[in-house]
Amino acid sequence: MAYICKFTPIMPKDTSIKKILVVGSGPIVIGQGCEFDYSGTQACKALREEGYEVVLVNSNPATIMTDPETAPRTYIEPITPEYVEKIIARERPDAMLPTLGGQTALNCAMELHRRGVLEKYGVRMIGANAEAIDKGEDRQRFKDAMVKIGLDVPASGVAHNMEEAWDIAKNVIGSYPMIIRPAFTLGGSGGGIAYNKAEFEEIVLRGLDLSPVSEVLIEESLLGWKEIEIEVMRDRTDNCIIICSIENLDPMGIHTGDSITVAPAQTLTAREYALLRQASFDIIREIGVESGGSNIQFAVDPKTGRQVIIEMNPRVSRSSALASKATGFPIAKFAAKLAVGYTLDELRNDITKTTPAAFEPTVDYVVCKVPRFTFEKFKKADERLTTSMKSVGEVMSIGRTFKESLQKALRSLETGRWGFGFDAKDPVNPTRSEIVNKLATPNADRIFWLQTAFVNGFTIEEVEELTAIDPWFLDQLKQLADAGMQLATLDLAEAKKLGFSDRQIALARGCSEDDIRAERKAKGITAIYGLVDTCAGEYQAITPYYYSTYGEQNEARPSDRRKIMILGGGPNRIGQGIEFDYCCVHASFALKELGYETIMVNSNPETVSTDFDTSDKLYFEPLTLEDVLNIVDQEKPEGVIVQFGGQTPLNLAAALEERGVPIIGTSPRSIELAEDRKYFSALLDEIGLKQAEAGTATNEEEAVAVAQRIGFPVLVRPSFVLGGRAMMIVYDEQELRTYMREAVDASPERPVLVDRFLENALEIDVDVIADGEMSVVGAIMQHVEPAGIHSGDSACMIPPSRVSPAMHAEMMRAAKELAAKLNVKGLMNCQFAIKDEQLYVIEVNPRASRTVPFVSKSIGVPLAKLAAKVMSGMKLSELGFTKEVVPPYYTVKEAVFPWNRFPGIDVVLGPEMHSTGEVMGVDTDPELAYLKSQISAFNPLPTEGIVFISVNDRDKDTVLEVARNISEAGFTICATKGTMIHLLQNGIECERAYKVWEGRRPNIVDRIKNNEICFVVNTPGSHDARADEVAIRAAAVSTGISYATDISSARACAAAILHSKNKVTEIRTLQELHASNQG
Repeated sequence: MAYICKFTPIMPKDTSIKKILVVGSGPIVIGQGCEFDYSGTQACKALREEGYEVVLVNSNPATIMTDPETAPRTYIEPITPEYVEKIIARERPDAMLPTLGGQTALNCAMELHRRGVLEKYGVRMIGANAEAIDKGEDRQRFKDAMVKIGLDVPASGVAHNMEEAWDIAKNVIGSYPMIIRPAFTLGGSGGGIAYNKAEFEEIVLRGLDLSPVSEVLIEESLLGWKEIEIEVMRDRTDNCIIICSIENLDPMGIHTGDSITVAPAQTLTAREYALLRQASFDIIREIGVESGGSNIQFAVDPKTGRQVIIEMNPRVSRSSALASKATGFPIAKFAAKLAVGYTLDELRNDITKTTPAAFEPTVDYVVCKVPRFTFEKFKKADERLTTSMKSVGEVMSIGRTFKESLQKALRSLETGRWGFGFDAKDPVNPTRSEIVNKLATPNADRIFWLQTAFVNGFTIEEVEELTAIDPWFLDQLKQLADAGMQLATLDLAEAKKLGFSDRQIALARGCSEDDIRAERKAKGITAIYGLVDTCAGEYQAITPYYYSTYGEQNEARPSDRRKIMILGGGPNRIGQGIEFDYCCVHASFALKELGYETIMVNSNPETVSTDFDTSDKLYFEPLTLEDVLNIVDQEKPEGVIVQFGGQTPLNLAAALEERGVPIIGTSPRSIELAEDRKYFSALLDEIGLKQAEAGTATNEEEAVAVAQRIGFPVLVRPSFVLGGRAMMIVYDEQELRTYMREAVDASPERPVLVDRFLENALEIDVDVIADGEMSVVGAIMQHVEPAGIHSGDSACMIPPSRVSPAMHAEMMRAAKELAAKLNVKGLMNCQFAIKDEQLYVIEVNPRASRTVPFVSKSIGVPLAKLAAKVMSGMKLSELGFTKEVVPPYYTVKEAVFPWNRFPGIDVVLGPEMHSTGEVMGVDTDPELAYLKSQISAFNPLPTEGIVFISVNDRDKDTVLEVARNISEAGFTICATKGTMIHLLQNGIECERAYKVWEGRRPNIVDRIKNNEICFVVNTPGSHDARADEVAIRAAAVSTGISYATDISSARACAAAILHSKNKVTEIRTLQELHASNQG
């Protein structure tokens, strides 16, 4: 352990500052996940501890950060210079802290600085000043600074246009491949590796477009070099400390967010580490980050040892969250305190409570982070991993050794893998050429193909040649593979120390997981728990933050308090995001208030739930049956909550209950019954509710017969999903036959479900809380998009504006009766459809849903907190929540999509979810609330220009209202031939636009790429959308032009555009809005 600090006299914090504006990071997107909810929440707590008034702006309702308790004045508004200026004008803060909100906050702060807004209102940046941010983020200035202090950088040049780029390629670098990195972007967005001139031009043009300052760095390729990250902090008296070194298992060429990473670095020599450490101090000093944390990335040539600086983030980053969770050192909290004048030696380490923050953390374990991908959601996406990040989440694990840690991480991914292979998903008889291809091309499953290679006789040298992974890692992986091949006879204790799961061992031995568990217990081979203490055991840790391993000394501390365990959601992925972590955190807060000892189990390093002080005890563990049962054996809780963490803990619920684990709240049986089609249909009949007609088919002819009986269009979905294909809406027999032949493998064992699709129906979400005696509707949410688009991808509004009183009353009755029949104790979500004033039930989930944070922020009632208290035995009447709250303002939740990460794929929405995050718009006017939601969701609505409209025949009549509103707002309309004729026949002026296949230039794609079009309305003709339709929508995404792909959202956009001509949006704090609910 190093104490790298010169003595500084005790100096008070900065008392000239009274009010601080903290800028959040906005929605969860690829490259910027919920780690900034964690860091922002920590910062707000830290600043309030010091007596500062905190004002927060963030557009993401699914965060703990935007809870009204986190900051006394919370604005859920777009993070744009215009809206943040409005907040500054209203609040008059003394300082702005932009370094804890990712690239979004940093870019917004820099634009406010450039516009003179900060100077105008006397607001100063703290954490890092504008000069330091610009020097760290501007590619050329950073390169110049590194050269000045004698550090090595890749041969490179900065280009602002294509001409400059070609000059750099020819005269500075000279040979391919080349790396392109846009300035001031997120997660490598817009960047890539160019292996030839065509790729070079494509990536540079994309990078220039995505960079807010139209700047790209073009640099020599360092493919195959080691990539090392150093997390460093500095205070205003120039004390510098290293928090953590992180080594990428994958070599340079893969974005660090997509790479498996290991902390501390495993393969550096003492001299190499010392050089990197000193270079990190030199860099943070030269860039001028005076108070806070920075992440610095290096490349190391494995052949020569040459060290090169790649880039620096002059802010808290994704890796900062990982470093915090890996070491127990709360970087974000200390960064906030350093920003207001404290020095490292004045602050106490929160985990030991005795050592100063100036002590560099020391660990006696190994941490692995493994990214989580969801390529199955994007069928035509390029699955190769490059310098542009594509993962949507990550897991972290802790073990005594790299082998144990890696196996735990791999079984945490929720992808059906049980560890480093040796499971039911191992490839069967792969060819040598198949293995070579999977190793040579970086992909999401390459770690498992490494196991396959070693099992099939590849040598370390052969694998190193194909992957450029360091031989030390390959040797470790080969040892694991060798042990795995002997798993049937391997000593049980040895297998567990190597991280093998009971399921892997059971498969090798031909017995059950329970058999292995029983044998282990009989032999005394049980998991023990180590402490994450920041100091490798040199000082006592006060905070119980645990990881499992197999050995002698169990550091878990027993207690005789009443305990409730909360199972978290695991890695973020599409369909299961931060919303569920929000619910878990609220459960912990609520149960603490009731005097319970709360125990959190989770494997996600990005989250607030895995913060060391969210719960009384934290187990950073995989959410598998084995690992959870081990913790239950250790802690013996009186209750376990499985209904808040999404599908991850629900998948364990029945097995846990069978093994005697006390599940509290709604029973796993009730949750299963709601998914049983036959039981659920009978239940609906009993309480007088309708479902769309449905049937099942085991072959093509049966599917056609069912569809003809119930009528097209139909929603079809396999009971067993193959190749990531899921639900689809089909409009005619030919489409259905194609689906049955190509998308599914139907059989008596694998029937296809065929439901009548309620075309143009209004979809409604209803969240309910029930205590077994009474139930209360939290909110009725009206979807903007029509039924048939996944509820997680649809915009929705509270309160609904298009629901009749009769339908409102019927939904209230239905929701309450369903809660009673399913014996719900906690939360429940119902999805309804309204068509021709008839109510249909789509589905019911008696558990927490992703809408809970949005509803809670909208109505000012913390539903997840109340639900946790109900689950512990309290009644809603005791909690004071007995009737629906209807706010006197409108809130709109909008989804955010990762289309820009997967260029060229179609962006049309359907029954399968694609969004990564959400935002919220709030206003007393519903159209303006929708307008704000579009700004926050990167789909800002235009104020002038040319609007392009091209719709399918089904939408021709309904598009007229959209076109009239757009025309009335003063826009010019252009349309393709069929749509143009229909608009002209109905008295709406428009110009002709040409599709690509018509052969006329400029066609509509040309015009979109030339920024002649300001908004696109384009609805698909069929599932096999013609190439020109896909090209139109893809061009809109790639050029950042706003768009709508269904008539309902086009109608909402047009109304908002027209409305915004005459009205001005207002801003109010969440606290003010909630106070108006009471009035």
